[in-house]
This record gives sequence, C-alpha cells and structure tokens, in this order.
Amino acid sequence: MSSARRPRALLAVLPVLLAGCASQPAVAEGTVDVMASFYPLQLVAEQVGGDRVTVRSLTPPGAEPHDVELSPAQVSRIGGADLVVVLSGFQAAVDDALAQTSPAHVVDAASDTTLVPAEHEGESEDEHEDHEHGALDPHFWLDPSRMPSVVDDVAATLTEIDPEGADLYAANAAALTQRFEDLDAAYAAGLQQCDVRTFVTSHEAFGYLADRYDLRQVGISGIDPEAEPSPARLAAVEEIVREQDVSTIFFESLVSPKVAETLADDLGIASAVLDPIEGLTDPDADYFSVATANLAALRMALSCS
Repeated sequence: MSSARRPRALLAVLPVLLAGCASQPAVAEGTVDVMASFYPLQLVAEQVGGDRVTVRSLTPPGAEPHDVELSPAQVSRIGGADLVVVLSGFQAAVDDALAQTSPAHVVDAASDTTLVPAEHEGESEDEHEDHEHGALDPHFWLDPSRMPSVVDDVAATLTEIDPEGADLYAANAAALTQRFEDLDAAYAAGLQQCDVRTFVTSHEAFGYLADRYDLRQVGISGIDPEAEPSPARLAAVEEIVREQDVSTIFFESLVSPKVAETLADDLGIASAVLDPIEGLTDPDADYFSVATANLAALRMALSCS
C-alpha cells in the first residue's frame, strides 16, 4: 500500500481495533492460550481446539485485516501465548510483532500451502511497479481444498502443547477437514456448468478460487483493496464486461462498494456481494455460511445450471 493511502486506512481501522481490544476474552483457566492473526485462522484454531483452547484474534470483527495495527498489549500477548497462528506476509504488523517476541509455538499457514504470485491484473502500471516482483497472493483460504493442511498443522501443534487433548484434536481436525472437503465438492459441482466463466470483483482476492474451479477473475483493483483504479483500468473492465456478457460486478463487505456500484450502474448491470471471508460482519455467520452464500452468488452471476 502506498504511503498516500496508508493514513486514511489506519484512521478507518483504529477505532474498530481499539474497540476489539477491549472486548477480547480472558483466557479460561486450564486452556491453551491461542492467538490467531485473522478470522479464517481463528476459525481453524477454535474448531480444532474446542473447549481445550481459548482463541483470541488480532483482527477485531468488522476490521479490514490487510492494514491492521497492533497495540503494545497485543504484541505482549503474542509473546506470552502458547500458540500463535498466522499467515506470514499478509499483515505487516503481525510479522513485526513475531520478530519482536518469542511465542512458544507458531503455526504459519504460509508454510502449509503453496502461495502463488499475485496477478496484479487489476492494478495500473504505476501501482504494479510499487510492488516487489514476485509478491504473493495471500488469499489461499478461498480455495477450501487448501485449508485441511492448516487444520492438520494446528492439530499437531496443539497435541504437542497439550498431549492429553490429542484424541479431541484429532477428531475435531477430521470433522473440520470433512467440512472443507464437502464445501470443495459443492463448489466443483455448482460451478461445473456455467454459461459465463468470468467474474468481476472490486479487488483481486479470489484468484485461488478462480484457479481451483476454472474461472477467470477480473479485478477493478488489484490485491490491495484500498487501491484506486485508473481510468484506463476502468475502461478495460468495461470492455471485458461487454465482451464476456458479465451480468454482475461484485463488491465486498469490509471495503466501500462505491466504485463497483458506480461502474455497475454505468453499465446497466447488477452489483452484489462476494465476500473474501477475511472477517465477519454478521455474528451469526461463519466461514461455511459465507462461502455457501458466495457460491450461490457466483452461480447466479455466471448463469450456472
């Protein structure tokens, strides 16, 4: 993210971050203290650990995780946690905190899956030059087939920390892996026969999903959700929409939908939510309910049978 955009992003995140810090649960006595860097990893830790763990997230509900900043108290909690579950390279503040502290155990999801280079299709030439060549796309969790390896790593590490819970962790990990496998199968079947295979999103968070299910993602912006698209990029997206018979432009729940909605209105097509599942805004939702809603939205937009 450029320095011109960072202050605005941090000002937007800070009030939510401070509110989230105040609401962090206390660690229940006798449980394993787990810190997760953002929601998908929090989900895995909670589901695998069950009632033998207390899981706290470094990214509060409703906050956009890319640019989250950590308080000194949060950095201290990282150092004192029994287990920290992170995705290195995704949140700079978390990477910095790990470098400053020495948590007893760390699960790095980036070591559990093969991350691919970001496409940068939605970025202007100047924005692309601002990125280091070879920068990786972090959004692997949107391909559910990549999640079981993280589940296994968390279960193995929890077992190392708390051997008495080994049977529970193994059972919970198997059940969670089955849910991811079932979701993967539902996506494969639901997106197999579609009249259109191109979808347009506000930013390019869905590359792993597109690759897994033979779709083409076109981003108005690139990997950075705060990036402003250039006029040339908007014109290119308009051309793709017309050529590929795209019926919907997708925006996400944690970032302003203004650009996506305006472009959709100008083109006379629909706009709808496609959630990157980086954080939850609905307390009754979870990864699987949001992913199921995403599948339904894609099926409608792509005219799948």
